[in-house]
Amino acid sequence: MNMPVAASGVSRRIGLQRLFLLGGLLSLSQQKAVAGRQLEEPLVDSVRTALSSAISNSAPPIPEFQDTDSRLNYLRWLGAMSERLKRKKPEWDVRREFLQTVWYESKRAGLDVSLVMGLIQVESNFRKFAVSSVGARGYMQVMPFWTRVLGDGDAGKLFHMQTNLRFGCVILRHYLERERGDMFMALGRYNGSRGKSPYPNAVMANKRIWDWAP
Repeated sequence: MNMPVAASGVSRRIGLQRLFLLGGLLSLSQQKAVAGRQLEEPLVDSVRTALSSAISNSAPPIPEFQDTDSRLNYLRWLGAMSERLKRKKPEWDVRREFLQTVWYESKRAGLDVSLVMGLIQVESNFRKFAVSSVGARGYMQVMPFWTRVLGDGDAGKLFHMQTNLRFGCVILRHYLERERGDMFMALGRYNGSRGKSPYPNAVMANKRIWDWAP
C-alpha cells in the first residue's frame, strides 16, 4: 500500500528534524568536552616531589638516538607531521621547533606522541596563547594552579611552549598512573570530566589524524 504524498512529506520532515537535533546534541557535547579543566586535588608529598622534579628538569628538548635507524625514523616522522601541521603553523622553523618539543616531552613522559598531538588539537587547536573560559592556558590548556603546586607560581610561564608541553605531559602521565593505565579515565580526569565519554572520544578521534608508523 502506497503512503500518501502528504504523509510521506511529514515523515521526511520529522526525520530531518531528528537528524538536526542529533547533530546539535553531538556538537553541544563536543563543545562541553573541551570546556573542562583539571581539578585541584591534594597530592601526597612523595607525588608532589616527583612531579615537581619532572617539571623543573631544564634539559633542552633535543632528541637523542641510540642508533641511526632511530634517528632516521624520527626524521621521517618529523617530515610527515610537518606536512600535516602546515596549515596550523605555516612557518617551517616554528613548526619544526614545536614538533621537536612535542616529540621530546611525550617520549620523556612515556606517552604516545600521536595521543599528545590529538589532545593538543582538541584543547587548543595548536594555539600557543589559547585561554579557556576557566583560565586554562596554552597548547595543553594547563590550569594555573599547577604552577603553584609544582613550580614557582608564575602562571605566565604556561605560555612558554616547552613549559606548557612539559606540564601537560607530566600531568597526563600522573593521571594515567592514578588510573592504573586506563587512558579513558585518565583523559577524563585531565579534562575534569572523569567517567564521561565526549572528551576521551574526541582526543582519540584526533589522535588518529596524527598516527604514524615507520
